[in-house]
Amino acid sequence: MYVHLIDGTYELFRAYFGAPSSVHEGREVGATRALLRSFATFLREPDVTHVAVAFDTVIESFRNRMFAGYKTGEGIDPQLLAQFPLAERATRALGMVTWSMIEFEADDALATFAARAAAHPGVTQVRICSPDKDLCQSVRDGRVVLYDRKKKLVVDEAGVVARLGVRPPRVPSFLALVGDTADGIPGIPRWGERSSAAVLARFDSIASIPDEARNWGISVRGADTLAKELSRARADALLYEQLATLRLDVPLAETVEDLAWKGARMDELEALCNEISARDVAPKMRG
Repeated sequence: MYVHLIDGTYELFRAYFGAPSSVHEGREVGATRALLRSFATFLREPDVTHVAVAFDTVIESFRNRMFAGYKTGEGIDPQLLAQFPLAERATRALGMVTWSMIEFEADDALATFAARAAAHPGVTQVRICSPDKDLCQSVRDGRVVLYDRKKKLVVDEAGVVARLGVRPPRVPSFLALVGDTADGIPGIPRWGERSSAAVLARFDSIASIPDEARNWGISVRGADTLAKELSRARADALLYEQLATLRLDVPLAETVEDLAWKGARMDELEALCNEISARDVAPKMRG
């Protein structure tokens, strides 16, 4: 079986910026309607048998207590934020296991269950449906991949290396050095993608990189300057690495078997379709 784990936050953002605005009964519902239709089509694909979706119900998480600069909901269009509850109702009405994250982030839930499902003997492949760089660390060749469900494109370990220049286990260290603007991680000055990838090909974590460039055992352009910057900001780098490391201990109650899709909850779906003027969806989900 294939297990599909969907980044609901990403999907809602993509729908909001990609779908036409639609105001129904005084509120914006365009993104939710687009999301509902997209997922309804996806669930009818033959290899989509076990599926779950995770949302950042609250944008802030435990990481905001660790670092004041971490991402928040500030600046997000209120009309988008207001659709999170609707989007979660939509996925539940479609019969999808839905994780609403508050203390943790959606990515943590996806990473946690990906590791759980990968250990299941009946699972052929775990497909994390998200382009998020953070989730590259969860990729395990042949067992856990990133999956673009629109393009039907699989990103395996070789794909992660091609994209970032490092293997999946070293992605948190890479993001700590180069920064991740989407998450508010500033990175370490002068550390670019090439230099970070080169150093992390030799060392497996921030802590293992020596303070002195002469002890690196590799040739990197501007190594002395890089070493000085890292030595000066090592405590920050270690914190950023921790921020970028996805948690694998999110308390998700479901087993792999619980993710089996058994069809839509038609009463809930019909009510929601009427509420957001998406009456074409419910008839397609009967039977």
